Amino acid sequence: MRNFVTFFALILIFPELIQAQQFPALREPERLQMLVPPTVKVHAILDTDTYNEIDDQFALVYALLSGEKIDLQAVYAAPFYNDRSSGPGDGMEKSYQEIQKILHLMNKPSDNYAFRGSNGFLKDLNSPYKSEAALDLIKKAKNSTSGNPLYVIATGAITNVASAILIDPSIINKIVVVWLGGNGRNWPDTHEFNLAGDLLASRLIFGVPLVQVPCTPVVTHFATTVPEMEKYVKGNGKIGDYLFGIFKDYNHGEEKGWSKVIWDMTAVAFVVNADWTPSNLVHSPILTDQYTYSFNNSRHFIRYVYYINRDPIFRDFFDKLEQYASR
Repeated sequence: MRNFVTFFALILIFPELIQAQQFPALREPERLQMLVPPTVKVHAILDTDTYNEIDDQFALVYALLSGEKIDLQAVYAAPFYNDRSSGPGDGMEKSYQEIQKILHLMNKPSDNYAFRGSNGFLKDLNSPYKSEAALDLIKKAKNSTSGNPLYVIATGAITNVASAILIDPSIINKIVVVWLGGNGRNWPDTHEFNLAGDLLASRLIFGVPLVQVPCTPVVTHFATTVPEMEKYVKGNGKIGDYLFGIFKDYNHGEEKGWSKVIWDMTAVAFVVNADWTPSNLVHSPILTDQYTYSFNNSRHFIRYVYYINRDPIFRDFFDKLEQYASR
């Protein structure tokens, strides 16, 4: 008898999925095997709202510099909406242009590598965005297997990834999503920027093979300062000077006691060395309309990062940046 674990996990949250495409079976032993932290080089894509602030740029550079662990096959521009954009579509386009800038600074061709994503957030589960990014994700996922999955490193609203899943649900057997999104399980709420940007997409993603890298109070530990950036980033080629410049400019003149969390690097760090981002298996929460978690210990498992070991991640990044600049 076929096991519709994933399908039923999702329809508990989304009854309308009964009328939509059926999601394929994903047996729990298979899911747990997919959620074992990687120890060898993996193929991956990065889905990023790159212009949202300044941490995505660091994450993209870190992924590109970590070729010993990550075969980064594409970069997707994710939508965002805040004071740096006039709407989610504008945020996506600005992110796409920022991706292009980073790739240019690192002499990395962008053709068939950088892709535009969704122009908005999901309005319902029957209307996914058939963006370049979503369609490319489907194509790359179909070349993967549950034994050798495509790692989807996502550091923004999860619209592009959710759209790809809704267009072709079969890919959930072939991807592992490593998502910087939501807050910690014991935090009073999970009204966090990436998760709250697209509530429907965020709900859906908790039903697929997922590594959650929660923001507050976990990734909030991953902060740095202008003096540290000046010492270890500035002067390391065009890309080092660019990263230092956007970091220093972001503090708006504050100096004494100022630090900045580089959120998105931690999702990349999980793939580079999972020992630096300790995690365990927990039952997937149900995301409520009030941006809180509801817990049910009969639900399937996800992997949950509960701590960030800050120093070795930054040390690895600084070393790789210096080596890159000295070539």
